Amino acid sequence: MTAKSHAVLEIHLAVLLFGLAGLFGKLLALPPLVIVFGRTFFASITLAIIIFYSTIQLRTQSKKDLIVLILLGLILAVHWITFFHSIQISSVAVGLLSFSTFPLFVTFMEPFFLKERIRLFDISMAALIFLGLILIVPSFDFQNNVTQGVFWGTISGFTFAVLSILNRTYVNTYPPIVIVCYQNWIATIVLIPFLFTQNLTLQPTDYVLLAILGIFCTALAHVLFIKGLAYVKVQLASITACLEPVYGILFAFVLLGEVPALRTIVGGSIILGTITLATSNFGFFRNRQI
Repeated sequence: MTAKSHAVLEIHLAVLLFGLAGLFGKLLALPPLVIVFGRTFFASITLAIIIFYSTIQLRTQSKKDLIVLILLGLILAVHWITFFHSIQISSVAVGLLSFSTFPLFVTFMEPFFLKERIRLFDISMAALIFLGLILIVPSFDFQNNVTQGVFWGTISGFTFAVLSILNRTYVNTYPPIVIVCYQNWIATIVLIPFLFTQNLTLQPTDYVLLAILGIFCTALAHVLFIKGLAYVKVQLASITACLEPVYGILFAFVLLGEVPALRTIVGGSIILGTITLATSNFGFFRNRQI
């Protein structure tokens, strides 16, 4: 198996775990901020243990790199809070499908950040993804919970696009686990003051679910995804990551009994169909450095 093929498999496994993460927005009756704190806390502990028993250096090469990694941690916190908020006010399907539009943002941001040429095919695929997103919205009344869910899910997708691009610029400089560790620790620290605004009591099952979310659906999944970026183009990884709604929606149907609305199915089918087309034709990364 080539290094690139192995990287693609790593990204697919990461996407499966990311898809499962969406269900915790419904399984945990906790505010998104608390869920994200628990997620990053357990992920941070797991990553710190792995680094401690390895020869990996945690120190950054410059203050500039440290500042950027801190910024990425802040963005990560916003990304996950908006993601779980979207799911809680709407459904797993709406949250995952609206978040999965982040290749649309990557398409137009990557040429700016990485100086890579944008193709007409890229724009066409982005337009179809946007059409699918519009179809998911039942109305443009922001009082509608599904419309709100799409809005916050799209914000989550935008922040993830920023993370994907910036992570790519550092994955060849630092081990993926170091990048993930910094991001999760920063997110954890940033969220601590906000916990004092929450008045709630966690049950034993909440701690177990948060641990599963943090260790497997965060620490392991994030390392695999960023590690794959060393050999796989950001947009190819983005396309693969858009399979996340498929896993999430299926598990939500089986475990939670959630049945997506017809508009959600139609819009989601367009989004996922576009992703399949782009993947089969390699439109997002042909003639580019992979």
